[in-house]
Amino acid sequence: MRQKLSGLLFLLFLSSAAFSQAKLVEKVTKKGDELVIPYEKYVLPNGLTVIVHEDHSDPVVHVDVTYHVGSAREEIGKSGFAHFFEHMMFQGSDHVADEQHFKIVTEAGGTLNGSTNRDRTNYYETVPANQLEKALWLEADRMGFLLDAVTQKKFEVQRATVKNERGQNYDNRPYGLQSEVVSQNLYPYGHPYSWMTIGY
Repeated sequence: MRQKLSGLLFLLFLSSAAFSQAKLVEKVTKKGDELVIPYEKYVLPNGLTVIVHEDHSDPVVHVDVTYHVGSAREEIGKSGFAHFFEHMMFQGSDHVADEQHFKIVTEAGGTLNGSTNRDRTNYYETVPANQLEKALWLEADRMGFLLDAVTQKKFEVQRATVKNERGQNYDNRPYGLQSEVVSQNLYPYGHPYSWMTIGY
């Protein structure tokens, strides 16, 4: 227990130390009745960009982690990996047991999900304000400790899940392949936007 606590304190120290070195690169403030969402944008020494918007109207926080990688980074015949890895990122890590990410957040009173499009993959949690540290820790943990927890079984389960999702939302739905046909005709063959995020 003491080792876990000291590890957590060290992680918090590193986080606060890194954030104290963060560079403010943009600040947007509201002036008068202007329709604008005020925020501050920071860049950490490791390149991570943090955008902070404060709204104290409700005692909740929203954490959204966006990776600038989506299906447009894939190749013909090798599509669907960004979406597949979105699923894998919920399958546990060295510190979070299989399928526990959802349980931890929902038991803390929060909601969460992820999504993938052509240019980005994101993960988000909305939790009570006193659970911010937990949400940030979960995101940092899966950034750093996912790979060793990936197993062939998890891989096969999520591959079947994604195939089923494609069947339900596209292949077996009236007009479900409309967006695929439009993309194939809108963009030339081989263009990274010519295939669907869900993959084949």
